[in-house]
Amino acid sequence: MTSTSSLDYGQASLLHLGWERLHTDSLRLSKLLTGMRRDWQGLVAITRGGLVPAAVVARELCIRKVETLSIVSYDERRQGEAQVLKGAAAAMKDGGRGWLVIDDLTDSGVTARLVRQLLPKAFIAAVYAKPLGAPTLDLFAKEVEQAVWVVFPWDINQ
Repeated sequence: MTSTSSLDYGQASLLHLGWERLHTDSLRLSKLLTGMRRDWQGLVAITRGGLVPAAVVARELCIRKVETLSIVSYDERRQGEAQVLKGAAAAMKDGGRGWLVIDDLTDSGVTARLVRQLLPKAFIAAVYAKPLGAPTLDLFAKEVEQAVWVVFPWDINQ
């Protein structure tokens, strides 16, 4: 992937998240969503990072219809142009009306902006948000400093 962005986290400080912390923060997002009292048509998990939080949120909100939308925008720690690898057909039928989109983290907002183009009527939420990406979301549970590289439990080689 060719880098088209100035964001390069090669020398960033690291925030290592364990499974328990990720689960706790995903539950926090679920509680925020529960308080909104929406009747969701289904949930779209942004793969791959959004799969684990989406499973927690779907369980907590009793959402059984789950789609995946696969978008890639990183090569190691350099962000490039976002590319859709797999769409979420059922959610895309009506622009995402009534659908909840879940991701693990929004960094610069590149992925969320692409999701917003594909699913303009969807509600987009993430467990973690950095200042540049936060405005692209409808909701997030925790803010992370922009200069920090988040290492998730599945990133075992980081």
